[in-house]
Parts: sequence; C-alpha cells; structure tokens
Amino acid sequence: MAITLLNPPGLPEVAPYRQVSIASGSKLVFVAGQVAWDADGVTVGEGDLAAQVEQCYLNLATALAGAGASFDDVAKLNVHVVGWTPDRMPALLEGIARAGARLGTTPVPPATLLGVAALDVPEHLVEIEAVAVID
Repeated sequence: MAITLLNPPGLPEVAPYRQVSIASGSKLVFVAGQVAWDADGVTVGEGDLAAQVEQCYLNLATALAGAGASFDDVAKLNVHVVGWTPDRMPALLEGIARAGARLGTTPVPPATLLGVAALDVPEHLVEIEAVAVID
C-alpha cells in the first residue's frame, strides 16, 4: 500500500478521520469531482444528503478501480456541500458510513470540507474529488 494515514501528536484526533497521509507510491491518480449520478446519469437521492454522499463515494470507488486503485490508495479528498452548516454533519457521516459498509472500507483519508453556493445541477447537494497514489 502506498498510503499511510496518521494523526501526529499535537493535532486533534477526530475518529476515524486522519490529519495526514504519507504517500510512497510512484503514480498519482486524480479523480474528478463525483456527484450523485448513477451509471445512467440519473441523480440518486434527490434532497437526501446522506444518499448523495453514499453515491459519490460509490462513484469514486468505481473511478479508482478504473485506474487500478481503491480507497486504501486515497491520499486526499475534497468535499463540496451545497449550503453547508454544521448541523448537516450527521447526514454527511451517515452517507460515508453507508458507503464504507457497502465498499468494505473506512474511506476517511485527510479531507477538506467546503460549503458552496451551488453545483453543476440544482439536484446535486455534494461533490467529492480524490487524489490517490499507487505503486
């Protein structure tokens, strides 16, 4: 595995999130922001943040697999949520947990969470992009 995740002393621990990833691989994989579209381009979970987060993670897993990678190889995520407020955190975490259960992983590398005004189409509540490192 080309990625080691850790929480260095002196930084807060927010389980199961990690503050740092160390990449030792030789190939970078950049996955474009994934939204809650299914394979036919139909929005999944309209109005349901948790369902859309889950679909975004499933789409990321598909994209990563296409590059010969998995969530174990992800060094960094960027998460963009429309109209973000802290009270939406439970729905975000629920979607991540549901995706993790379906994928058999805990997809929590270092991430940046950004609130945004809008995404590509009004039905989309979240977009997630990934950077992975593979050998």
